[in-house]
Amino acid sequence: MYRVFVGFIFCSFFTMATVPVNSELNAVLDSFHQTAGEANDEKYLGLLAEGAIFLGTDSAERWNKSEFSAFVKPYFSQGKGWLYRPVKRHITPTQESNVFFFDELLENKDYGRCRGSGLLISTKNGWKILQYNLSIPVPNAIALQVVASIKGYRTSTINK
Repeated sequence: MYRVFVGFIFCSFFTMATVPVNSELNAVLDSFHQTAGEANDEKYLGLLAEGAIFLGTDSAERWNKSEFSAFVKPYFSQGKGWLYRPVKRHITPTQESNVFFFDELLENKDYGRCRGSGLLISTKNGWKILQYNLSIPVPNAIALQVVASIKGYRTSTINK
């Protein structure tokens, strides 16, 4: 009985310790999407870690924080942001207590269902996004058609 009680207490502490972390991580990701929708470049880019990498939907879109900032600012300065609304999110710890994986399904008015995934890291300035990968999931039933379309686009683009 004693072991069961100690085990229960241990699990309770572990659960209580992870709940605030998960709520903090959710808040960072929610704020990332909200500030993008508001075209608030200072807050949006401030949620990225110094060594952050952003991977966009196009295969050519791999930006470090400085490059991504240069991409974002012209849009945001005109009040043009983008809003991705989280539909479902998973946050998974790693062996390092200061790094978490995440993946989320998102909804966007132009692109429909999207997926964001990446890493969050604890820094001296709080939790930050170390990597964000935005993608458009393709249903398996139409994957070959989509791939053929992409191949055709790349072939015609390269030949110009």
